[in-house]
Amino acid sequence: MSDVISIKNLTVQFGERKILNSINLDVHQGETLAVIGPSGTGKSTTIKVLTGLLKPNSGSVVINGQETVAYGEPQWDELRKHMGVVFQYSALFDFLNVGENVAFGLKRHYQVDEVEVKARVKELLGMVGMPDTEKMMPSELSGGMKKRVGLARALAMRPDIVFYDEPTSGLDPVMTTAISKLIRQTQQQLGITSIMVTHDMESVDIAADRVAMLYKGDIIALGTVEEIKNSTNSIVQAFIKGQELPEEVTQ
Repeated sequence: MSDVISIKNLTVQFGERKILNSINLDVHQGETLAVIGPSGTGKSTTIKVLTGLLKPNSGSVVINGQETVAYGEPQWDELRKHMGVVFQYSALFDFLNVGENVAFGLKRHYQVDEVEVKARVKELLGMVGMPDTEKMMPSELSGGMKKRVGLARALAMRPDIVFYDEPTSGLDPVMTTAISKLIRQTQQQLGITSIMVTHDMESVDIAADRVAMLYKGDIIALGTVEEIKNSTNSIVQAFIKGQELPEEVTQ
C-alpha cells in the first residue's frame, strides 16, 4: 500500500515548548487515519503543518511524493487544490448561500462554466444528503447541516486528501453517527485519503481504518481501531474510557 503522506522526525516548537516531538507517521492511500489525544498535544498543529499553515522547526513532510517543508506559498496554493478541509465549526461564509459556499473553491481556483458549477454543487449536496438547499443561508442551518455543507465544499474540487478537524464536535449522538457514516461513505465512494482529528471514539469506530494517539507531542500508539481499543497502554485506555490522564495538557 503506497503512502500519500509521509512524516519523518517532525518537530514543532514554540519557544521552549515542544508541540510535536520528532514524530513519524505514514498515511496510506485511500485510508482514513484518525488522530486522537487530549487537547493541546499537537493534533491540530499536525493538520496546520500538512496544509502549509505552519512551518515545522525540523523534519520531513512528503505529500504525494513531494517534499513540502521548503515550499513557498505559490507551491502550497497549487498543492491545496488537491486537498479539502472540513473545519471544526464548519467555517461557512455567512454572506453566501449554501450553493455559493460549496462553489467557492471551484470559482476561485478554476475557470469553470456556470452550468458546470451548478451541476457539481447539486451533485455534492445530493451526496451529503442535502438536496435542493442551494438557496438556504448558513443562519438557517442546524449544526449537522452546516457540517454536511462543509464536507460538500471540501469535496468540490475533487481532492485526493481530506482533513477533518473535529468533524462531530458539538453534535448530538444521532447526528454524530450520521456524520461519521458520511465520512466513511465518502471514503468508500471516492477513494479519498483522509486524516480525522477527533476526541470522539464513537466516530473513530465508524469512520477510521487506523488510529494514531498523540500524547504530549509524541505518538504513543498506532494501529487499527481494534488494536487501539485493545491496547495495553494505560494512557490509551484512560483516554478511550474518558478517564483523567496523568498531567494532561489543556489549551
